Amino acid sequence: MGSQDELHDLEESLNSLVQLINSSHVEEGMQGIRGKVQQLYDHHIDTEKTTTQLLNDLIQSEERVGQTLLDLESHRNKRTEELEMLQHEIQKKQTQSMNLESEMQFLQRELERLRESEQEMQAMQQEVDEDTTEVIPSAIYLAQLYYKVTKIKLEMDGDPKILKGVHYGKDLVTPINIDTSQLSPCAVSDQLWNLVSTEWN
Repeated sequence: MGSQDELHDLEESLNSLVQLINSSHVEEGMQGIRGKVQQLYDHHIDTEKTTTQLLNDLIQSEERVGQTLLDLESHRNKRTEELEMLQHEIQKKQTQSMNLESEMQFLQRELERLRESEQEMQAMQQEVDEDTTEVIPSAIYLAQLYYKVTKIKLEMDGDPKILKGVHYGKDLVTPINIDTSQLSPCAVSDQLWNLVSTEWN
């Protein structure tokens, strides 16, 4: 049943075509068809141009996107290098800070040690001052007393091995020049006492 319908439709189409060809309006129909074909062709050309332009725009967009990606990658690499340099600088500064802290601690200990030494020196100086105020006057007193008894005045600023001075006798002034390195302390004492008069005035 379906095949007979299709055959019937085809026959009608052929009859219509024959009538159209035999008709006086064939030329007008052909011109209309030509016009439509030309419109279709023009539309095809416009579509092809539009498609080409779109493809070109797409390619340019892809190139711009690709260049942007390259620029971003280069920028990211540069930032990564800067970050690594900054981290290295931070580590360097931290190391310098630790070294400075160690030096500060060392200097602080040295300062405390110097303060302690200064305190010890001040204590020693105080002891020397106290000894000076006590010993020197007593030494002067003993020297004066020794001179009163023996009439011998010794020089204190010469060679410690050479005993120099003067004995002021009653009628005679006798210089003293004894090499103590050649004599025993007892012999030196005997020489000095031999100069002393046994007479009491």
